[in-house]
Amino acid sequence: MKTIAFALIVALSAAATPAASGQHAGHTQEKPKPAPPPAGKPAEPLPPFIPPVTDDDRKAAFPDVEGHAVHDNAVNYFVLFDQLEWQAGSDVSGVNVETTGWVGRDRDRLWFRAEGDSDNGRLADAEAHVLYGRKFARWWDLVAGVRQDFNPGPSRTWAAVGVQGLAPYWFEMEATFYIGESGRTHARFDVEYELLLTNRLVLQPLVEVDVYGKSDPERGIGAGLSTIDTGLRVRYEIRRELAPYIGVTWNRKFGQTAELAEAAGKDRGGARFVAGLRLWF
Repeated sequence: MKTIAFALIVALSAAATPAASGQHAGHTQEKPKPAPPPAGKPAEPLPPFIPPVTDDDRKAAFPDVEGHAVHDNAVNYFVLFDQLEWQAGSDVSGVNVETTGWVGRDRDRLWFRAEGDSDNGRLADAEAHVLYGRKFARWWDLVAGVRQDFNPGPSRTWAAVGVQGLAPYWFEMEATFYIGESGRTHARFDVEYELLLTNRLVLQPLVEVDVYGKSDPERGIGAGLSTIDTGLRVRYEIRRELAPYIGVTWNRKFGQTAELAEAAGKDRGGARFVAGLRLWF
């Protein structure tokens, strides 16, 4: 009896073994992925319908772009007539011209500034600058050179040094210090801003302040704060480089300069209506 039972257990075990093996074989195993091609192996050739890339194709995809390049050696120029206008006040009227420009490369440029105005048909004030400019920051230039005054009174020559550029919030600024004959000194500060009312309509306020270290009675200049000139112009840009405008200006003489003006029969200052053209090329 024991022999028969043992034989049955052995038979059942033998029968169960293939069944277990079949159950394990029923689980699907993932096929191993092929190893990536070794580094440096040439890429597979393109299909026959794709032509190979040629040098002409590369030139067409990356052409030489004409225009301004960063710190290149090309010589460029720029001329701006910021004010080319007729002014009319209570007792005076005349033409006012203010221009600036440069010629040179990205970092080194030769700058010029010139301005002048007339009162009732006579030249009232005129001056010109020639300056060397060197860029020392992204938006700023250091300038140095000479300024020549022509009117009023006798001509004066000044050595000039200063900075000019674009301050935060897009204020255009110039600060120039001058040293002249007989120990004369002069500092001038200019600030301008352009506010876009529309894509073509621009409001331009500006302020100019002059301070002298020594009186020059022959030219009607007193020591200290001499003059403040302000203006508010609205222009319409027919094109970016061509814009007619209208506006008002106000100037005021202070201290000894005002006293010298009154002694010569002139006003301390006043407002004027202006109409003109702004252009650049």
